[in-house]
Amino acid sequence: MKPDTQNPQKAELDHEDLTPTELFGILSAERRQHALIYLAQKPAAIYLGDLAEYIALKEGEPTRERYERISVDLHHCHLPHLCGAGLVDYDAETELLELDVDRSLITPYLQLTEYTA
Repeated sequence: MKPDTQNPQKAELDHEDLTPTELFGILSAERRQHALIYLAQKPAAIYLGDLAEYIALKEGEPTRERYERISVDLHHCHLPHLCGAGLVDYDAETELLELDVDRSLITPYLQLTEYTA
């Protein structure tokens, strides 16, 4: 069974559908799990800083230095993975990001992680 991760409201997406194996690969990083969980809760775009702050709190170290490290890590490592898979739309210039798929498509996979409770 192959999940359809394309957003029907954004027909210009031309990437291939993700297989469950590819999606689990993306979810192998805890910060990507946290990012998708947080974005799935938000009805509109959020700032990268808001996501970094949320992750710093989830990781139990909400210091300024940790926040900055998380922001850099998200920008250079995790958001490119999520954007490349068509799950997230990120504008590096404005630092705004939003979920680019229907939340109901990724929720079952996120529920398999221990972080949704």
